Formats: sequence, structure tokens, C-alpha cells
Amino acid sequence: FRRAHTLTVLFILTCALGYVTLLEETPQDTAYNTKRGIVASILVFLCFGVTQAKDGPFSRPHPAYWRFWLCVSVVYELFLIFILFQTVQDGRQFMKYIDPHLGVPLPERDYGGNCLIYDPGNATDPFHNIWDKLDGFVPAHFFGWYLKTLMIRDWWMCMIISVMFEFLEYSLEHQLPNFSECWWDHWIMDVILCNGLGIYCGMKTLSWLSLKTYKWQGLWNIPTYKGKMKRIVFQFTPYSWVKFEWKPASSLRRWLAVCGIIFVFLLAELNTFYLKFVLWMPPEHYLVLLRLVFFVNVGGVAMREIYDFMDDPKFHKKLGQQAWLVAAITATEFLIVVKYDPYTLTLSLPFYITQCWILGIILVLTWTAWRFFIRDITLRYKEIRRQKQEHKYEKDKCLSNGDGHSSILDEQNGNKLRERKL
Repeated sequence: FRRAHTLTVLFILTCALGYVTLLEETPQDTAYNTKRGIVASILVFLCFGVTQAKDGPFSRPHPAYWRFWLCVSVVYELFLIFILFQTVQDGRQFMKYIDPHLGVPLPERDYGGNCLIYDPGNATDPFHNIWDKLDGFVPAHFFGWYLKTLMIRDWWMCMIISVMFEFLEYSLEHQLPNFSECWWDHWIMDVILCNGLGIYCGMKTLSWLSLKTYKWQGLWNIPTYKGKMKRIVFQFTPYSWVKFEWKPASSLRRWLAVCGIIFVFLLAELNTFYLKFVLWMPPEHYLVLLRLVFFVNVGGVAMREIYDFMDDPKFHKKLGQQAWLVAAITATEFLIVVKYDPYTLTLSLPFYITQCWILGIILVLTWTAWRFFIRDITLRYKEIRRQKQEHKYEKDKCLSNGDGHSSILDEQNGNKLRERKL
């Protein structure tokens, strides 16, 4: 039935596209016809994938919704591969086919500037530096970290990613002017207010979802209109709840997996800024927002597939398809950045930043070696030593019972005889 339904939808869609093409006179504009043909091909592929692709771990609001984003992932990955194999000039000018305003160099902007919280030199508005930073990116930061918390479902991992990205901005501000911010913009506005508040609200939402009673009932079986409306709203909540317990210190495998997740998250965040820089896209362009919406939808599925694979490898014997696609997309975006502007990426880090990163890497490697190798060897040695001492004690006890020369045992036996007489 599902295949027949798919063929029916594809047949109707193909007929509709053909009917529209026959009704109108084909324009003589090659670029317009090329764009129209590509869009029609993508629509047919999405229609096929939504009905035929493999279901993911989520079933709300509908499995077809998540199959749609899986197919969008394939289309986006193919687009990135196409951009990767173009020259730098052709790749940037190709963006004009999506938006004619693209394909022009970005103007120079000063993101750091005056970092005084209170500027006495400006008599009309001494706090103008703070008001200048309160733009549309403040709610974007908040909602972004709110949704990331719903994906990761772990307080400490979210905070580590948030703080680590600020350190990356400090480290790479000599490459991109976007990363040059005031100290209070980094730690007060970003980490504490925007990111911290988003993570807090996300954890509160996760707590509510974990306590919610998941008892589903058919829409037409609910007698009242209020109940029907409530059921429609709850359709956009999870079908059931799974609490993520990453436990990174429980084993070396889980520790390396969590480190890999953090690394991919940070790389995807950096790709957002570097892609805008190398493809000449303004930060406020709608393509940047569409990319973030895309990663919000596919990232949640990928995180669930990764957790299922880590938590129950016997049942989930291989990593999910969406997780592999997200990893491939992140890697392809990074390759585009490397190809389009290798000079910016190869700008050497300042010496003090290099020292800080080397120290941090050494500390992480040292803790890893101690936690999963040295500590285990030490605990194993202590356990063997304890077992040998117990075995020696039992052996001495047996020998003492045999020859009767142990004063402690004689005293204990005498006490037992007195207790029996009494």
C-alpha cells in the first residue's frame, strides 16, 4: 500500500508539473529554465523520499516530517559537493542564482571597538555600547541554545560547548572580525545571559517533558473540543520520553564518543561563521537562518541516533543514517572553507594562545590516561593485594586451628565455653 501510494503521488506530481509546463510557453532564458528544472527535480525527489525513506527514531508530529528533513539533508550535501568542486570565483558567483544580491565582497566591519560599559565621553547615552550589542542576534542566541539543550539533554555538556566556543572566538579573532568582541560581550551577554538562560529554560522544558504522562488517545475518541485542541497541541511533543545519560567517565568508549560529539558541535558552529566569510553572505541573510533551522531539525534526530547507538549497541548495531549525514555535511562545509580561503585558516595563532591550547590538550590527555589506564591499573593492583592478604589471613587461621598455639583463638574458644556453661 505504501509503494502504491508513493507511485500515485509521484504520478500526480509529475502530471501536474508537465501540465504546468505545457500550458505556458517555454521561456528562452537558459538560466531561468535551468533553475526551474532543478527545483522540479528536487521536489520529485523529496516527494519520493518522504514516502519511501526509512523512518527515524521520532514519530511526532509525524514520521513523514522527519523523512522530509532526511531528504533535505541529502539535497544539501549534494549542493555542498557541487560547490566544493567549483573554482572559488565560480562558487561565489553561483550564489547569485539563489539570490542576485549575493556574490559581492562583504564590507569591512569593526566588531570590537570601544569596550567601555559606561562611556563618559558620550554625554547623551553613556551606555551606548551595551545598546549597540542588543540586536537581533541576542534572541537568536537564546533560542539557539534553548533548542540545542533540547537536542543534547545534558546541562554540563551544553555549558562546556558554550564556554569552549567563546575560547575559540578568542583564539580565532585574528582570522575573522566576527569573533572580535568585548570581554563582557563574551562572558556576560553570551555565556551568562543568552546561552545560560537558554540552557536553563531548555533544562526546565526537559524536566517537564520527563514528568509528563504519555498516554495517547485518538483525536476522534476525545469527547470535548478542549480535549481535542489539547491533543492537537500535544501532537508536537514526543511520543515517549528517553532521558539522556551520557556518563562520559564510565568507559573510554563513551568518553571518546562524547569528545567527538563536542568536537563536531564546535566545528559546525565555526562553519557558520567561516561559510559566511568565504561565500560572501551577510550575517542577516535568510540562507544563514535557513541553515540554522535545518541543523535544529536534523541535529535532534542525529543526537538521538548517537545516544541509542552508544546506550544499546546490541539493539542498535550501527549508527543512524541522519547522524552519518550530519557528520558528512559538517566535514564537507569545512572542506569548502579550506578550499575557498586557505590563507585565512593558515594564519598562525598568537604564541600565548598556542601555549594555552597545548596546555589544555595535555591536561585532557593526562586526565584520560589517569582515568582509564593508570587508575584502573592501580585499582586492579589494590584488589589483587587485598585478595592476597585475605588468602594469607585464611591460611594462617587454618594453621592456628590445627596446632593450637594461637593464644587469640584459645581465648575465643574459652569465652565460648564459659558462655555455654552459663
